[in-house]
Amino acid sequence: MTERLLNKVAIVTGAASGIGEAAARRFVAEGASVIMTDLNVADGERIAEELGEAALFVRHDVSDPAEWQAIGELVRSRYQRLDILVNNAGILIPGSIEQATLAEWHQLLRVNADSVFLGCKAAIELMKESGGGSIVNISSIAALAARDDYLAYGASKGAVAALTRSVAVHCRRQKYRIRCNSVHPDGVLTAMTQGSYPKDIDPMLFTIDKDPMNRACLPTDVADGILYLASDESRAVNGIELRIDSGQFVMSI
Repeated sequence: MTERLLNKVAIVTGAASGIGEAAARRFVAEGASVIMTDLNVADGERIAEELGEAALFVRHDVSDPAEWQAIGELVRSRYQRLDILVNNAGILIPGSIEQATLAEWHQLLRVNADSVFLGCKAAIELMKESGGGSIVNISSIAALAARDDYLAYGASKGAVAALTRSVAVHCRRQKYRIRCNSVHPDGVLTAMTQGSYPKDIDPMLFTIDKDPMNRACLPTDVADGILYLASDESRAVNGIELRIDSGQFVMSI
């Protein structure tokens, strides 16, 4: 690896599986110290142990303001700086406007959107103290293209996209040298999405590795985009919506 994040300190939420795990692994390989957070303690601790001293796992409810405060205190005491935040933790619940319940709507907004609001607030305070940084918020292609069968999920990810733009503008006006960008994946093959594939068929058959017309990609494909936005290579990139969707959005099908 090229150590593109040498001496950087990063927080990655939802790091016990999927995109978060892939990002945490890539960050450590590129020289960063990574605080991995998740509610999945068993897998989180296992992955952190595999990654060695550069990784630290913390159980973390991303929708709880008190737990974000505790994460901030940990970063100050242990690392004295924060360079990167990846707001990745999220959940997926299907449902159209007729099927979705108010409870599901509230749950999706709390976990997928409130957590990003809280994470951005915590990260900005830490990054201001250390001279700047990069916030990468994981949204979805569902924030940009309508999905009638994932109404509340799309709305929660749309909130993430709008919040990202506002944070980017605010931090630039305040001259904080903090960038904020959103990533919009689609069809990523993770534990959360595998339930939508036929149970008796290998999900890898639906990836772009098998056929470029397929829509599914791997978490590592998204991690590559996150790495770019987290690194100094993207220092002039702020407030963008990076689509990582195998071209699904532009095909309009």
